[in-house]
Amino acid sequence: MRLRAEDFAGHVRGTLARVYLISGDETLLVEEACDAVISRAHEEGFSERTVLHVDTGFKWHDLHQEASSMSLFAERRVIDLRVPANKFDKSASEALREYVDSASADNILLIRTRRLEARQRNAAWFKAIDGGGVVVLIWPMELRRLPGWLAERARVKGIQLTREGLEYLTARVEGNLLAAVQEIEKLRLAELSQPIDADAVAHVVEDATHFDAFELIDAVFAGNPARVHKILITLREEGVAIFAVLGALTAQLRMLQSGRRLPGPRQRLVEGFMRRVRSIPPVLAQCALVDQQAKGMLHGDAWLSLENLLLRMAGSRTLPSLEVQLEHLKY
Repeated sequence: MRLRAEDFAGHVRGTLARVYLISGDETLLVEEACDAVISRAHEEGFSERTVLHVDTGFKWHDLHQEASSMSLFAERRVIDLRVPANKFDKSASEALREYVDSASADNILLIRTRRLEARQRNAAWFKAIDGGGVVVLIWPMELRRLPGWLAERARVKGIQLTREGLEYLTARVEGNLLAAVQEIEKLRLAELSQPIDADAVAHVVEDATHFDAFELIDAVFAGNPARVHKILITLREEGVAIFAVLGALTAQLRMLQSGRRLPGPRQRLVEGFMRRVRSIPPVLAQCALVDQQAKGMLHGDAWLSLENLLLRMAGSRTLPSLEVQLEHLKY
């Protein structure tokens, strides 16, 4: 069964299917849909969750082993299968079709992935899930729908915007849903008199440079090099101190290194971010070298070095690796 994203919230309030495929490039909406399945599954008694990553060491028979293995406490569980869109090969097709044909009532298989190509949506494994489970394809938010989506998000948070305030917020977030969620949270914390007009929205969302720095960090974590480049240029042109950006970045990195959860929706992007950077200490070392450049202790353009670092962290493939950049910055 195929469901539209806007119909999915109603679906998860009922009895859950045993197999879900949730696909799309809108990270926030994909993660929220997956969270809704997991939350509802817990209410239905699926008290355990196993996360499987389809990476270099993964074998598709691992899925069947996991599905057939008994929990220590014989609990029903969610198998959270995270699959890069390019990993649905012949072995995946066979494994997924076999799983759907013999799906156990004691497991819910939740498959999350990025946007699938048309040929993948016509593949046998996809059709098997469509026929025996639930498929949710989450497409990028259409700009004409964004104001309504923002207004509803704000309403849920107890915020009422004037038409001008909503128009300003819509223009401000540029279709970035993660940024939109953060801006709405800022408005909630500001505790303004309502309805909130455009001037009040502008005052809150543009008031503090650390918020702008965190928008930059969101773009890095989301793997959006183009947005990273745009925001960084804006920050530099507006005279934001490079130390404010570095401070915000290193604070988030140290939180990750210590195992603490990041605030808000940013936590949902950690997995993809860590696949790109692999290890936090080398990134912190580069931040320290950029800091020394900014202080005149090392030669080089600190802003350019920071941009290269952030673009690489965001997944740009046109720049040297983090290790090569680190060696370059030392000299």
